[in-house]
Amino acid sequence: MTKRVLSHIRVLDMGRVLAAPLTAQLLGDLGAEVIKVERPGTGDEFRFSMPKVKDETGESIGESAFFCSFNRGKKSITVNLTHPDGLALVREMADKCDVLIENYKVGDLARRGLGYEDLKKTNPRLVYCSITGFGQSGPYSNRPAYDPILQAMGGLMAVTGNPDDQPGGGPVKIGPSIIDILTAQNGSSAILAALLQREQTGHGQHIDLALMDSCVAALTQHAIGYLNGGDEPQRMGTDTIGNSPSGMYRCSDGAIMLVVGNEGQFARLCETVGCAHLIGDSRFTSKMARVANRDLLRRELEEGFSKFTVKEALAALEKAVVVAGKFNEFPEVFEDPQVVHRKLVVDVPHPKNAKMRLIASPIRLPDSPITYAPPPLLGEHTEWVLKQWLGKSDVDIQKLRDAGAI
Repeated sequence: MTKRVLSHIRVLDMGRVLAAPLTAQLLGDLGAEVIKVERPGTGDEFRFSMPKVKDETGESIGESAFFCSFNRGKKSITVNLTHPDGLALVREMADKCDVLIENYKVGDLARRGLGYEDLKKTNPRLVYCSITGFGQSGPYSNRPAYDPILQAMGGLMAVTGNPDDQPGGGPVKIGPSIIDILTAQNGSSAILAALLQREQTGHGQHIDLALMDSCVAALTQHAIGYLNGGDEPQRMGTDTIGNSPSGMYRCSDGAIMLVVGNEGQFARLCETVGCAHLIGDSRFTSKMARVANRDLLRRELEEGFSKFTVKEALAALEKAVVVAGKFNEFPEVFEDPQVVHRKLVVDVPHPKNAKMRLIASPIRLPDSPITYAPPPLLGEHTEWVLKQWLGKSDVDIQKLRDAGAI
């Protein structure tokens, strides 16, 4: 079997909910051994939330879709962090790890003797990644935060949704927890960079990641246009700022998404949907003109698209080399031939579900392919970790159980 990229890396996942656990999962996908530390009895806050994953008979297996999305391939150990022996176990595990990922409130783990300054004394090579809503410093650093709050505060909802003057207009939250996801991607990149630097320096470092920072960074061209000229972007629904026509267009039996990027595409689009008369119209002869007359152009093209089915429109646009795609609801997404071909759904056996269906990693590494294992049951690997990592005996483990440390 080909050796996986991070097979030599051990990760202690002390994260809960989404951003921190997903950061650890991304490293696990690359081959790192990931141990997830959970609370005895209750586990991760979102382990048993809704919606529940169902088995092939339609019965709930008790684990949440949320938890299963961000914890595949890990080993779970339950440790009581309010017990001195539990804290001692975490310190022992941290001494044997390359990476520790946590998303406790600022200073919370440090008060328990598990902060970076504490742990680096015995493991100076440790890469310690802290993920919080607002970072380790600043006026909001002690505030808790969830993804929707950051979408609102960080400007993402300012550019997401229909225009205020349209029906249903106003700010809209992006469906998935996109800021958590972006932060996790930033986190895994930062950890990999810190591990590379450790090869040169011999020591780790404390990574400070904030969901707010990731949100503001995601504003990209919207922010740069505003900061360098004061152009405040507007919510535009499915349209894009710099292109017209763009957005969702309705056909006779459904909808497609369309983006026209240049003059040639615009001319071919007009010819394809029976609107050739628009090609020489001075209101539409340049990208800037089309953007300025966006609403008028949309009405003209909608009339043309209404005469096509989705299938007919997409076939004609593909032939004309105009970029478009079908608007898919969930069942259609997973039936899409490209999604099927790329094997974006993987079947993984789970202790409570013979064939748990998970989303595959989008990363393709042909020389060290990603393999998949199910999300763990609560405390499923407690004894294994204590024996294999820490060399505890059965007697030691029973004492820890009797004391309430695990």
